[in-house]
Amino acid sequence: MTGERTLTRNFHRPDAHTLAAYRGTGGYTAWEKAQTMEPAAITEEVKKSNLRGLGGAGFPTGMKWSFIPKNHTGPVYLVINADEGEPGTFKDRYLLERDPHALIEGMLIAARAIRSAVGFVYIRGEYVEPWRRFSAAAREATDAGYLGRGFDVVVHRGAGAYICGEETGLISSLEGRKGWPKLKPPFPAIKGAFGAPTIVNNVETICHLPHIINRGAGWFASLGTKTQGGTRMYSVSGRVKRPGVYEASVAITLRQVIYDLAEGVTGNGRLKAVVPGGSSAAILRADEIDVTMDVDGLKNAGTMAGSAGVIVMDETVSIPEALMVVARFYAHESCGQCTPCRESTGWIYKITERIVEGRGRKEDLDTVLDVARRGAGTTICAFYDGAVGPYISYIEKFRDEFEALIPK
Repeated sequence: MTGERTLTRNFHRPDAHTLAAYRGTGGYTAWEKAQTMEPAAITEEVKKSNLRGLGGAGFPTGMKWSFIPKNHTGPVYLVINADEGEPGTFKDRYLLERDPHALIEGMLIAARAIRSAVGFVYIRGEYVEPWRRFSAAAREATDAGYLGRGFDVVVHRGAGAYICGEETGLISSLEGRKGWPKLKPPFPAIKGAFGAPTIVNNVETICHLPHIINRGAGWFASLGTKTQGGTRMYSVSGRVKRPGVYEASVAITLRQVIYDLAEGVTGNGRLKAVVPGGSSAAILRADEIDVTMDVDGLKNAGTMAGSAGVIVMDETVSIPEALMVVARFYAHESCGQCTPCRESTGWIYKITERIVEGRGRKEDLDTVLDVARRGAGTTICAFYDGAVGPYISYIEKFRDEFEALIPK
């Protein structure tokens, strides 16, 4: 159940990032085909493919595009989220480095569908080589006439803020302001960058478009599950024999990702827990990994597909220490705009640190759970809701480990 490799098909080629290599494997033929299609027909094809966002939320891509107001006559913007700040996730950087023209061709197709003349690529500030590679590819595409004739691409580097992975925070940063999320509605598709309708898509999501246009929605849908089509790239790290990025069907199980793709567990060789979708995803125990990796499969298991950052822990890993590291990250990265998030993330980090250091109190665990639950759903963006996933699941599923560190 690994599925057909499309996104990573050129990764083995040292020149895969060049225009010549991309054209040599059929690059830009989908764009030629898309130019013969009406914008609405492209959107409809993407809807039928069951392509869902692969950056975190998993929202149906074609449906998102259809939210652009039909009677709008002003500018429409396409924004690519290449910030990739989710701990445990390192897939988009490979696409930017090794197959940047796939993103450019995908952007051309998406831009035609939503009638956009300008696209922005917001790249994580620390991604120096991906930025260089993609910028060079954009220059090649401009010289070849793919860009600059009705659609231009602006490459924008972020400054390393996790909150700018949230689409409205990203837009604020893109506009030159503090990367603070905004209340929704209005959603970006109605009022986004510079006050205009804006579609924000993830790198991996857009890179699928050339294959969907070339080979058809039915083909792509058949690679996945009933509610999500295609393949996706899994970033596998932690206690595994072969950490790395693997492309496989979204119908693959978490067990197959760990044991077939990453070749099993290192350390003492006994699996203890897995984070299936980046640090924001609720943790799963070793007996919960027979679940498909699509959006709905992981949602039904009480966690989320997120960015498909699979973090594997063997039995030597301390769950309290793991939570402390995650809590420290969220306390540091909260933008501070909303009181529940600003105060609770810092408070929970201090409590978990105290427990790990052997200075915990018997009421601490219930305090963390209570604070986490009270704050969920009360903030402007989903940052705190994402932090709540590990706060609650780590303690509920491994409470005995935490209690063992608290003095009697």
